Amino acid sequence: MNADTAAAPSIIPKVLVTKIGFDGHDRGSRVVAAALRDAGMEVIYTPPWQEIATVVKLATEEDVDVIGISSLATDHLIVPKLMEALRAAELGDVAVIVGGIVPDEDEQMLLAAGVARVFHPGTPLPDIAAGVRALAARVRARRATV
Repeated sequence: MNADTAAAPSIIPKVLVTKIGFDGHDRGSRVVAAALRDAGMEVIYTPPWQEIATVVKLATEEDVDVIGISSLATDHLIVPKLMEALRAAELGDVAVIVGGIVPDEDEQMLLAAGVARVFHPGTPLPDIAAGVRALAARVRARRATV
């Protein structure tokens, strides 16, 4: 057993990386999805322009721990509707993160709606991976107590 194997996490986070709304700029989401995969996570990646109902359906079918939403334009403004839809589908335990161009005032709105974390441009990929891994562990711990 080498040091990498010994330090391997006990869970493999399952992450859905997607874009909702009409923002088709997906380079950032593709880079982050690849980084999470390279960090040992199971990543379900969708092309852009997903509807909220589709994201909820995928989250249910894939039993994800974390949903990552990428926003370059203003599509992060519809994330509160996603949060409502997740709660209505009894998926309120899934952690939702948002990455991309998010003004400070919008970040506060997202956090108030239940988003677990917002990552801004320039956040190092290892920091994003560590944050996602920590959120997935919390989701799994909550699910184990239910």
